[in-house]
Amino acid sequence: MTNVTNEAPRQDEDILAPIIFFYGIGSARPRVTFVESEVLAEQERSLLVHEQDMTPRLREFHGCDIDLDVAARARIGNYLVRASVLHRRSDGMPVEFGAIGIHLDLLPEEAQKLVLEGRVPFGAILEQFAVPHSSHPRGYFRVSVDQRLADLLGATSGQMLFGRCNELRHGSGRVLADVVEVLPRLT
Repeated sequence: MTNVTNEAPRQDEDILAPIIFFYGIGSARPRVTFVESEVLAEQERSLLVHEQDMTPRLREFHGCDIDLDVAARARIGNYLVRASVLHRRSDGMPVEFGAIGIHLDLLPEEAQKLVLEGRVPFGAILEQFAVPHSSHPRGYFRVSVDQRLADLLGATSGQMLFGRCNELRHGSGRVLADVVEVLPRLT
């Protein structure tokens, strides 16, 4: 049984693959409902509905550097999947949960090392190494937060949060990364 319902134009569950990894295939996970971008609250819409990387967007919005805390990771050859939380450097407040699958072979060797170390947000690495890429949002959703996600984001179990599925494409046209991003409620 799937936990995805389709209220917006049809979305395939494969765009949720990074978060499915985090919870484990076949495991219970938060209920995700795809929605049109217009359904998002103004603040979430400004942070999610764009064709840019999230790290610089979050850094600009919060007015400080963003740090990475990896919650889970797995590597198969040149493909790394990880789930992490981005935090404001100024006070440690969580600003995003992200689950991402990265094709390491499309990155310079030094950038690959930083990704594998898991201390610098992926978007900051792309900036630092001027990796040619583009952002292609594939869908927006609301999610009923479970306790696992609530603990990571400082949220409340059952709270409704918003996110997006995004595909980063390398300048060569190949998929560089698939990303699922969830924002905590910002006050």
